[in-house]
Order: sequence, then C-alpha cells, then structure tokens
Amino acid sequence: MKVADKHDKIIQAAIRVFARNGFFNSRIAEIAKEAHVADGTIYLYFNNKYDILITIFEEEMGKIIANVKQELAKISDPCEQLKKFALMHLSLMEEKRELAEVIQVELRQSSKFMKDYRNKKFVEYTNIIANILISGQEQGLFRKDVVPEIFKRSFFGALDEMSRFWVLSSNRKFSVKKAAEQISSYFLEGTITSAAKEKRSCSR
Repeated sequence: MKVADKHDKIIQAAIRVFARNGFFNSRIAEIAKEAHVADGTIYLYFNNKYDILITIFEEEMGKIIANVKQELAKISDPCEQLKKFALMHLSLMEEKRELAEVIQVELRQSSKFMKDYRNKKFVEYTNIIANILISGQEQGLFRKDVVPEIFKRSFFGALDEMSRFWVLSSNRKFSVKKAAEQISSYFLEGTITSAAKEKRSCSR
C-alpha cells in the first residue's frame, strides 16, 4: 500500500472512531484497529491523537473548500452562489455525517484546538462567503454598507447553528434544501439593494 493511501486510511478510520466514541474517549489502538494497521504504524504518520484531529480538519476542509469553489465557479449570479453555498454546507450533514460530527462537536471540545490552532482553513472557507458579497456589491446587487467580515460570520453562523442542531438532534422536521433556501432568503432580503429587488426575485 502506498504511503498516501495508508495515510488516508488512517484519517478515515479516525473520523469513524472519533464520531463513534468521541475524541477524548478514543485511543490510538482503536484507530489502528479500525484502519487495519499496527499501533506503531499510526506514529509513522502522526505525533499523537491531537495531531490526527488537526489533520482531519485541514485535509477534509481542504477538500470541501476545493469542491465548493469548483461548484460556485459554474455560477455567475451572486444570489445563486450564496444559495448554492448554503445548500452545499448543510448537505454535508447527510453526505458526511461522521465528519460533520467530528468538526461540529469533537473539535470544539478540544481546548487545545480552540486556543492554539491558527485556523486558516476556516478563514479561507468563510472568505468564500465574503467574496460572494463583494462580487454582488461590485455588480450593484448588494448594499455597499454591508460589511463583508460581519456578513460572512453572520451567514456562516446561521448555517453552523443549523448544522450543529442536526448533529446533536435526531428530530429533523425539514429538509436540507428547505433550510438552505430559508436561511439564504433571510440574508438576501436584507442585503440586496432596492433597485435589485425591483428588477429580480433574488431573495426568492
């Protein structure tokens, strides 16, 4: 097996183990067993359990970011881009449930991660939202007084809270598509200019 393949095998095994047992209750031996490798093999690729957690976030978020950018590049309308971003973000709860649990719950319970880790991937991810807003402002579609830094965190925060709710609760009364449409419409309604509202149904 190639080095890259074994690395990825360990990462995917760790995601399953962390999601099943929780980060703090998981042991390296369990990850090794899940990955079908010897315990010592884990240490050839990672320093410790925390190192695995950070790698999961960086590598998996990197894949998500690349995929989102690729899909958004196919869309020219900032309104539709924002809706697409919301749908893709929330769809992760269904497509990659275990990964979502690790990112939503386990990472946030790690004080070392929250205090010491410089989260460049998170900044890159939320900057996608900011860039959509800026593009819309340049086109005269979105209000100029909307601050990108505030907007991106507010929009992400709404999506993030919905994701967290779905991870922690089995009581889902509406679809991912419905939630994405509703959240997008709330923000678009307060963001698009009066002129744009008259010309198009951007927030619908």
